[in-house]
Amino acid sequence: MQIVIGSDHAGFHLKQELANWLRQSGHQVEDIGSHDPEPVDFPDIAYAVCSKVRESNGLRGILVCGTGVGAVIASNKVKGIRAAVCHDVHSAHQAVEHDDVNVMCIGAQIIGPWLARDLTDAFLQAEFVQEADFIRRVEKLSQLEQRG
Repeated sequence: MQIVIGSDHAGFHLKQELANWLRQSGHQVEDIGSHDPEPVDFPDIAYAVCSKVRESNGLRGILVCGTGVGAVIASNKVKGIRAAVCHDVHSAHQAVEHDDVNVMCIGAQIIGPWLARDLTDAFLQAEFVQEADFIRRVEKLSQLEQRG
């Protein structure tokens, strides 16, 4: 699967570990930064990841910051993006299955590498459930986005 990944300085080390593991697992990974642990503004990284996800059908994004909260706020400001903070495996797959989430945000100060790998596996293996209730709700999310 194609994945675009990014982090701010707080998530840099976990992002590096996760990107390497994804590549070793056979995924195509585009790392848009940060490329060192120097301070960077998370909204800039979130926008760069989300822009790539929005441009390419089926592409998924992963953002790592300190808590995942800043990344998810910034991501959900980008039209066409549905992002979720996921710190448990159930949320990582159900966010995709029920809400068609295309960007997962995690907090490097909250979870470690082993859980990040489990979350990523669950997120990437999940598929949106094509049932009327879920389709209707995701369409309503798009309508909210249009209202501004």
